[in-house]
Amino acid sequence: MKKRILITHEESQVVMSAFLRMGHDAYSCDLLPTSGDYPDRHLQIDCFEAIQTVKPDFLGMHPECTRLTVAANKYYLPEYAERFPNIHQAREEAIRHFLRCVEALVAVGCGYIENPIGIMSRLYRKPNQIIQPYQFGHKERKSTCLWLFGLPNLEPTKIVVPDIIRYKSGKTDSRLHYETLKLPREERRRLRSRTFTGIAEAMAMQWGKI
Repeated sequence: MKKRILITHEESQVVMSAFLRMGHDAYSCDLLPTSGDYPDRHLQIDCFEAIQTVKPDFLGMHPECTRLTVAANKYYLPEYAERFPNIHQAREEAIRHFLRCVEALVAVGCGYIENPIGIMSRLYRKPNQIIQPYQFGHKERKSTCLWLFGLPNLEPTKIVVPDIIRYKSGKTDSRLHYETLKLPREERRRLRSRTFTGIAEAMAMQWGKI
């Protein structure tokens, strides 16, 4: 059955395009202009305004993770207060935004919130599942949390061995994280936040039928 799909916080249109190819009436939204192939299906507005405009049957939300990920926890310690004076306020705003996303998903009744491992597993609830790109045909390691609303867990489609970078110290890293380290901040953020196509296709194939 054809659904009206909205994928928020997605300038790349990777997930939206996967649903569109499956025959759904799909749209993306972001405060940034799209870098995808369907500018006519991109709403460059606030996600909650987009929800009111599109009135979706299925809602996928990818809220900004910078202030929510555990990878940033050290910057909230007292020794960083002078360097980042507004960081605690920014995190509180990110938490409130995430919880508004939850309210939107509850209202729609079908969809998901995607984020890396972070503080919302404690402040809201644990995710329904944590997936990896290497479960969907990509040789990358990136733990991705999914909070599901009216959906079953996403099933792996092609498990491959991840390509892991190993440093002399013994620390390991994903190739994507390693290869984007020297990029400008915004370009690095954009590439790291982009959904892997294998995951997007699995979402559209499995959840588009529900």
